[in-house]
Amino acid sequence: MTTPTKISFQATDAFQRDLKRLLKKYRTLDEDLETAKRNAIELFHLTNLDSQSIFLIPDFCNEAIKVCKIKKFACKALKGRGAMSGIRVIYAFHVAVSKVEFIEIYFKGEKENEDRGRIKEYLKTHNSI
Repeated sequence: MTTPTKISFQATDAFQRDLKRLLKKYRTLDEDLETAKRNAIELFHLTNLDSQSIFLIPDFCNEAIKVCKIKKFACKALKGRGAMSGIRVIYAFHVAVSKVEFIEIYFKGEKENEDRGRIKEYLKTHNSI
């Protein structure tokens, strides 16, 4: 039984491509992402419960949009690693409308940091919200 939430979730086309590619290797990612929505994102933004898994990316935050990185992302396909799976999720939280839009997902073993250029492009087209 899922509890209703006030956050709506969307994903950019680039995120969908990232996810599709990673799903070939980590088949539980869809399910893991749903868990992260409930247990990390909603708790962090709706109840201000900080589980130390979500971090704001300061260069990309303003009053309207908070760009965040989920560092502690449990991936069942990466057995035995728990929340230290190495999967990173970048998303923008639109404060006024309680909307999350996923921007990027990657495995830290393949790529050290988020694509800052992609975040800048996203903000360029969405800062008018």
